[in-house]
Amino acid sequence: MLSTALALFLMPTVTVAVPSGVVKPGATLETLWSEGEFTEGGAMAADGAILFSDIGDRIMRFDPETGETTAFRDPSGRSNGLIFTPDGRLVAAEGANTGGNRRVSITEADGTVRTLADGYDGKRFNSPNDVAVDSKGRVYVSDPRYVGDEPRELDLESVYRIDPDGTVTRLETTASKPNGVVVGPDDRHLYVSDNGPERRALIRLDLDPETGDVSNPRKIKDFGQGRGIDGMTITADGLIVATAGAGRLGGVYIYKPDGTPIDFIPTPANPTNVEFGGPDRSTLYITAGVSLYRIETTLTGYHPGD
Repeated sequence: MLSTALALFLMPTVTVAVPSGVVKPGATLETLWSEGEFTEGGAMAADGAILFSDIGDRIMRFDPETGETTAFRDPSGRSNGLIFTPDGRLVAAEGANTGGNRRVSITEADGTVRTLADGYDGKRFNSPNDVAVDSKGRVYVSDPRYVGDEPRELDLESVYRIDPDGTVTRLETTASKPNGVVVGPDDRHLYVSDNGPERRALIRLDLDPETGDVSNPRKIKDFGQGRGIDGMTITADGLIVATAGAGRLGGVYIYKPDGTPIDFIPTPANPTNVEFGGPDRSTLYITAGVSLYRIETTLTGYHPGD
């Protein structure tokens, strides 16, 4: 059954109901850290730690064993979205604005940080925002421009695929201002959040698991004039777990692969991204405002290489 909060999604005067479906009985939202400027981009490392971006220009590391949060990389080049490749290397979307590198970086096993790609067709990226990875290690990156007054070299705000050899291919997704991106657990679908001036929607594309090419883009959820999806992740059975909404309607929304909403987890501040962690991948970590949160769920998250 659709939760009250979802049924009334477009009615800003309604108080959001607390869900009972995807949250483990008795679980509550736990604040883990609240000393950031603007948090984003959670990613689970092989040792179980959660890395996340503080867009004030750091990548932070939360250790679930000790509860400590420390700086993992400072400065970060204005990192935003983060994800680990199947072989355990960290991929970061580094954005624009002061200190921003406007590139997609990868951190090697020995800690060396190098540029995976910083442009397309000889032109610098606008401001890489979010990243996804498929099981073959191909990287998908959204490249809008929200902040920063650096001169733009690319006219379009697009989604790109970066192959392991560094080849960059622009993907036609129909999104005019792409934000969150995630690959389905079977490598057969790519989901893209469009936050353009004309449309705020969730787009689903067919993904060729062999080539990484996309086709058949279709809108599966329309957010009207409301705040659409920012970051998102996916479960092992293909449910989309996405941050969206603002104010009393801001939180984590769970959708079926066809865009049907099934549940909602409210957050104290407008959420920006989500990541599953824990030994059984059921702990949901949420970046929102200046903080990192977590809550225990009945879901099982999927990571490339699982």
